[in-house]
Amino acid sequence: MAPVASAASALPTAPGTAATATPAATTPSAAPVDLTVGLGYIPSVQFAQFYLAQKAGYYADAGLNVTLQNKIDPDLITLLGQGAVDIGSGDGTSVIPAVSQGIPVVYTATIYGTFPAVVIANAASGIKTAADLKGKKIGIPGKYGTSWIQLQALLTSAGMTTNDVELMLFPDYGQTAALQQGAVDAATGFANNEPIVLKRAGITPVVLGTDSSIALPGPGLVTGTATLAHKRDALAAFTAATLRAMDEITADPQKGLDATFAAVPDLAQDPALQREILDATIAAWKNPRTGGALGSIDRAGWQQSLDFMSGLGLVPNPVTVDQLVNETLLP
Repeated sequence: MAPVASAASALPTAPGTAATATPAATTPSAAPVDLTVGLGYIPSVQFAQFYLAQKAGYYADAGLNVTLQNKIDPDLITLLGQGAVDIGSGDGTSVIPAVSQGIPVVYTATIYGTFPAVVIANAASGIKTAADLKGKKIGIPGKYGTSWIQLQALLTSAGMTTNDVELMLFPDYGQTAALQQGAVDAATGFANNEPIVLKRAGITPVVLGTDSSIALPGPGLVTGTATLAHKRDALAAFTAATLRAMDEITADPQKGLDATFAAVPDLAQDPALQREILDATIAAWKNPRTGGALGSIDRAGWQQSLDFMSGLGLVPNPVTVDQLVNETLLP
């Protein structure tokens, strides 16, 4: 990930100050504020909260003109730092090395309170815990990204390193198919995707996560520090509207499905599958360590992650949690 030319420092926020520091929402009577919002990967039911807030008029009511676009996460972080995208859904594990390299971004709200990257095995293999992975073949797209960090964290929790397993690289993301075919013993993936695919293929998945050992930060809202300074009120209004949609979808998932199918009609071809993915996504939104409040940031978990990733050599220059997160946009 290449740093941008200038590296403005992130805006630190002391824990517990969000309630008093939250700015007033953008007034609907004012001229709408344009916001470009980057959503990672491809259009998916995993972004139902953004589709609902757009479709139901929550963004418009907050005085915002929101444009949703999809970007691959590493590109998105750079664009956010440059101010080419105003705010987006980015991986917390991408924010840490980015800020360390001088890219001026900050994480402002949690979307996935439970880290979604996992290792999946076929129950028939006898793998039940991380320790059972020793000597096994593990499929992974490559030695990069959230899956790579999660795998190392998982193995660390069992006193192992990647030298204790046999890595099988699938640059075309075919590791799930390889697991189905028995070519690997386990594979990396995401809790709200691959386990569902495997169940549909008649395989009982064993899902191994890291939340009980290392609280890696999941995807959340990320913005550039310059954008935060210049569009703070609009970003706060956007955050409140998005969290409102998340809360409504949690109570009534059908709202999320309907909004997704309106935004991405092709997904309506298999509503049962999309409902399974959405249910798994909703389950990952809340963080039990922060009392389950949607959007809340687990600072202790961020410190754990920072320490762990520093130990892996992924943090070339020292950074602090205050440089990585900022709660002032939360309602």
